[in-house]
Amino acid sequence: MSAEPVIKVRNVSRRFGHVVALRDANLIAEAGQVSALVGDNGAGKSTLIKILSGALQHDEGEILLDGNPVRFASPHQARDLGIETVYQDLALAPSLDVASNLFLGRELRCRGILGFLGFLDDSAMHERAQREMENLRVGLSSVRQPVLTLSGGQRQAIAVARATAWGRRVIIMDEPTAALGVRETDKVLRLIKRIKESGIAVIIVSHSLPEVFSVADRITILRLGRTVRQMTRAEADMSEVVAFMTGAAGEESAEKK
Repeated sequence: MSAEPVIKVRNVSRRFGHVVALRDANLIAEAGQVSALVGDNGAGKSTLIKILSGALQHDEGEILLDGNPVRFASPHQARDLGIETVYQDLALAPSLDVASNLFLGRELRCRGILGFLGFLDDSAMHERAQREMENLRVGLSSVRQPVLTLSGGQRQAIAVARATAWGRRVIIMDEPTAALGVRETDKVLRLIKRIKESGIAVIIVSHSLPEVFSVADRITILRLGRTVRQMTRAEADMSEVVAFMTGAAGEESAEKK
């Protein structure tokens, strides 16, 4: 494991005209750990996630990837560097099957002249999709099922599995259990733990503190666009987290650890 965090956000700011969405935001994501990003609505969580995924660029500060400064010019660049994001809308194609969704935009072509003519290697994609589902222990009867036939939890698992298949360094999850029932939420949380065990750094954004405390190794709290506290799970107390989120507790220095 590298001595440097996989991702280190240091004093990052982002403005939209006169509106300051982020100011001196900080975040650390370590390999094989879950870093939770929490805060009230308008705290800047979505802006920070979009910066890390390449959808937005920061105005000030720096982002280090394995200790090296980076600036993601686009989501494609972030993905090429091994950073995958699972958004709340999941970005799945319901009419396509599981395997097709796993390879959406990354389809495998047949070798030789058939590939040159644009023919896809469906067999290879289905075999790879089946392995990914088995590795993450996602319970499906077949990777040939259309996504529209799956439950909400299964769809979330497919989106996460797609990110895991391509994310070599970091997987970012935006509210991964939103709108899920208790049983399906539990399955997704167990899936997050299995991804962590594979050595990938996981960043989750969540409003559910009980879920955060059940999976997170680190907790970063944003308030009004600023990082007000970073702590390990061992240091964290739920009432203290709420106090920092609401402003009842004072801010700490901009960069911690």
